[in-house]
This record gives sequence, structure tokens and C-alpha cells, in this order.
Amino acid sequence: MAAWTKRCYFAGRALMDATLRPYDLGATQWYVLWHLANNGPTVQRDLGRTLDLERATLSGIISTLVRKDLVAQTSSGDDQRQRLLTLTAAGEALWRKLPDLSFIHDTAFGGIDEADLATTIHVLRSATERLQNLLRKD
Repeated sequence: MAAWTKRCYFAGRALMDATLRPYDLGATQWYVLWHLANNGPTVQRDLGRTLDLERATLSGIISTLVRKDLVAQTSSGDDQRQRLLTLTAAGEALWRKLPDLSFIHDTAFGGIDEADLATTIHVLRSATERLQNLLRKD
């Protein structure tokens, strides 16, 4: 089961990367833009937790997006160590041009019985929680 879960993830990720390549974006960069476009300015630390990314990984992604002038990184309020992330005008313009990626979900899961999908989600969520709990015990 784990092998098929991994293969499905990698197939979806490869399709996402191929679709975003003409826009010079990777999947994780897209997730950052998606979050900022849908949720507004966000503190970098909170975004890392939301996207489940390590600090160093997120830092590199944000640096790239700042260099591309898609995201602005500024001090956040009282705590000058915290960085507030905001889409720039160029980031907003690019976001509006990006293709709708829901076709990936529709291709993968369209036509599959809703009860089967619900069971699959339940099993994967439960397995993930169990593994995360075991990791936290160490």
C-alpha cells in the first residue's frame, strides 16, 4: 500500500511540476503562492507549520520567490525577527495567469466512488497520525 501511495504522490507531483515549468515555478513554490493568494499575508514561521516544511527548506523557497519578485518579506509587527510574507504585484499577476491545477485531482480521482475515497482518506489520515505520534515519542 505504501508503495502505491508514494507512486501516486510522485505521479501527481510530476504532472504538477510539468504544468508549472513554463512559469518557472516548482510545486512547493506554487503552494506558497496559493497560500498567500488565498489567505493573505502570513508570518513565515506559521506558513512553515501550515505547509509542514522545515525552516531551512522554506527559507530557500522564500528566498527564491523574493528574488523573482513574487513575494515580499518584511518585518512583522512587534517582533522584528518574524518575517511577514506578502504577494507582490508581480506575484498577484502571475497567480492570475497560472493554470487551474484541479485537473490533476479530477484525473486521479474522478469517477471513483465517494465512499471508497472517504475510506482511503480515513485510512491514510489515521496511518499518518499514528506514525507522527510514534515519532513524537522518541
